[in-house]
Amino acid sequence: MQLVEAVRGDRGEDGISVTEVTERRTMADADAARELPHRHRLLPLLDQERAPFSHQLLTQRSMVIGACLLCHPVSVDVDNNVATVYIGGMDDTRAGKAPTNETVIITGGTSGIGRATAIALAESGSRIILAVRNQEKGRAVAATLPGAPGMHRVLPLDLARLETVPDFADRIDEPIAVLVNNAGVESKDLQRTADGHELQFGTNHLGHFLLTTLLLPHITDRVVTVASQAERMARLDLDDLDWHRRPYHASRAYADSKLANLLFTSELDRRLQTSGSRVRALAAHPGLVKTAIYERPAGQRPNLWDRLVPILGQEPEDGALPSLLAASADLPGGTFVGPQRMMHMRGGAEVISQSKQARNPETAARLWSISERMTAAGTHP
Repeated sequence: MQLVEAVRGDRGEDGISVTEVTERRTMADADAARELPHRHRLLPLLDQERAPFSHQLLTQRSMVIGACLLCHPVSVDVDNNVATVYIGGMDDTRAGKAPTNETVIITGGTSGIGRATAIALAESGSRIILAVRNQEKGRAVAATLPGAPGMHRVLPLDLARLETVPDFADRIDEPIAVLVNNAGVESKDLQRTADGHELQFGTNHLGHFLLTTLLLPHITDRVVTVASQAERMARLDLDDLDWHRRPYHASRAYADSKLANLLFTSELDRRLQTSGSRVRALAAHPGLVKTAIYERPAGQRPNLWDRLVPILGQEPEDGALPSLLAASADLPGGTFVGPQRMMHMRGGAEVISQSKQARNPETAARLWSISERMTAAGTHP
């Protein structure tokens, strides 16, 4: 085994949550960490600068990532509150691998990060099920994915209409290696789902919560949920999750939904470990990515953020790298993966830290119970 990166693990009663070894208070600290000699193995591949996008580039990158992870799975060893990541063979019942010749479900795979994730995993040999609202777009994407004709499936799913989730789950009749909860929305004003929930919380969290719990009997390896470092700006009000009593703040509501994604991941993995399951739950932060989620309606005046995204944002295939690492590497459940550079906003993929509130087990357990009630009865708590 070859040492590739050291990180700190916070040991709790229910297991290990892996975070970075330090908060990397200075750029010098970050640069020094990146100069470690192990980088010539896996991380240079994830760390390479953005080249002009082409299908050939993404194909090349995904093939090498898949081969690297298959031959040298990343593993994490925890000792005395220090978790060390290695590259090398591991005989571990929870060991990670690229899901070759296995089925992967991806929500929201018709564009952006979801599409890039689907292409990369299909290139590694995965059979992809695209869970999408627009089946026509889904079929167009499926037709371009690597693999034999008819290998990939497209099934209807609208996370903002909870009644569609059980219908989708009922159509799954095979083992699912990886579920990638990728779909997400961002809204600038208060909107509600078909079930009356605040749109961002309802789609980004509740829809995926219900989908995951219904699909768990089929999942054999892991659940990867796309979250965001926006969770650090969240002020999750468990007594008013649907914004019925508070003045509405769109950016705060989005951050709340991303915090909910991390709390869900933490509680899901705790429950899986308690039950003795080999399935694990991880989360991924794609960074700043130029995708349709940032597009404003015609005629709406752009703000400063809208002007910065086209300049500072990375392409979807780079934003997909944290999801790909979380879907393939041998990392403990509860791990949060994100970009390496620019305060984890772009470039490569590595284990990153979560906020204190995202690591609160009491909040995670309470949110789970509330989410069960909201998805079962379609009412707010």
